[in-house]
Amino acid sequence: MSFALELLVSTAIVIGGVFVLVGSVGLVKLPDLMSRLHGPSKATTLGVGGCLIASMLHFWSLNGYLSMQELLVTLFLFITAPVTAHFISKAHLHTHQHFKTDLPSPQGLYG
Repeated sequence: MSFALELLVSTAIVIGGVFVLVGSVGLVKLPDLMSRLHGPSKATTLGVGGCLIASMLHFWSLNGYLSMQELLVTLFLFITAPVTAHFISKAHLHTHQHFKTDLPSPQGLYG
């Protein structure tokens, strides 16, 4: 494996690890569910995606072909994490009705 490819894989792993660390700290330190939801859904998605892309590049350099498993896991993660965060926030808003008084009233024809 060439030095440039090793540097690229190492950089992707380090950047992915930093994103996972920031997302985990956000999950622990933020006060309520709605603010805690942002850390894992955004930062951790990028962190795990970076590590999977680094793994794809590493095995591509060793075997000569891309691993479809890591590509599919990365795509599945990027699709499902925001949808899951949206469902959790909608469920939280429906179970905690006192948050509705803080929201602005809808404007327009369909409000």
